[in-house]
Amino acid sequence: MANRKLGRTTNIRKALLRSSVTDLIWHEKIITTEARAKEIKKIADSIIALAVKEKDNFEMVDVKVKKAKLDSKGNKLTELVTSKNGKEYLKVVKEETTESRQKDMPSRLNARKKIMTVINKVKDENGNNIDLPSKLFNEIAPKYEDRKGGYTRIVKAEPRKGDNAPMAVLMLV
Repeated sequence: MANRKLGRTTNIRKALLRSSVTDLIWHEKIITTEARAKEIKKIADSIIALAVKEKDNFEMVDVKVKKAKLDSKGNKLTELVTSKNGKEYLKVVKEETTESRQKDMPSRLNARKKIMTVINKVKDENGNNIDLPSKLFNEIAPKYEDRKGGYTRIVKAEPRKGDNAPMAVLMLV
């Protein structure tokens, strides 16, 4: 079965589909043409199925972490230290603690890498990175754990004004 060409060259088509799938996962709903929606639906359903399959495949591990010691206002504590050549400078005081973190098992790590080949990296309004694979594993996959497929829905919308192209709303169920 051949994929739709969508009137684009291969690399432009792949970029269009990647960005659309990324937007669908991030916003959980997008408006696009019907043909694009059908192609995006295939990709989105496959990565959501992968996330559902691997969502609980991790273990909790205690990790030693060195962090800067903070005062009551949240500022880093510093101490005056003398170097070998006699100069004094301020050094941040560090403390070692243990944190419990999630460690992916090999198959979940592989699934995360596969998901990252299909979606783009995203930043929020403040410029901070958003971890979409974690959103897939922790927020979206638990909603669909008892579902066998069909994680997205296409709802037809009224045609686009300029060229009368058939439009559709693609959303997560």
